[in-house]
Amino acid sequence: MPDISSSLSPTVTSMIRLDHMHVLAAFHRYHADSPWWRKRAIVKSACAALEIHAQLEEEVFYPALAGVLSEDETLDKSRPEHDEMRATIGRLRATGPEDAAYDGLFQQLMREVMHHIADEETVLLPAAERALKSELRALGARMTRRHLQLIGERPRELAVNTAGTFPVATILLGSLLVLGIRHCLPKETRRRVAG
Repeated sequence: MPDISSSLSPTVTSMIRLDHMHVLAAFHRYHADSPWWRKRAIVKSACAALEIHAQLEEEVFYPALAGVLSEDETLDKSRPEHDEMRATIGRLRATGPEDAAYDGLFQQLMREVMHHIADEETVLLPAAERALKSELRALGARMTRRHLQLIGERPRELAVNTAGTFPVATILLGSLLVLGIRHCLPKETRRRVAG
């Protein structure tokens, strides 16, 4: 009997493309003249997303692709590119947004990641869609399960950085949550709270 969760899962290649769009959007939100706290939130959010993405690719996608592609130059250089990215992330974490080198380090990370994304989008993902056609959803289900585990290991960090990345949206959502909770309270309690 086929695995229903696999048949409902996105393909591994669509998940990778979605991750790429997520990090590129974070890059576009970063501006040198942004407040330090927003820069830090954007950088931390992007770095966490990149670390999780790289780990997922190394655990799920690359081994599956290596099984069907022999001697692929783009695949062979993907792990070393992840290592370069991790080194840049380490340097970013060792500095702060008040440091003059911070903007330059984040721009370096952007360049490394955009080059890596271009290789994956133009070479590896199309190759996977041809060679792993029947396995794409099962790999997507496996990647989804692992992704949930990885974000479950750092929920506070991800929530705080997302809030700093989207401060206005966070305030609006928080206000809606308070109103929603208030609406669920008994009338007597609402009157006391209102004053």
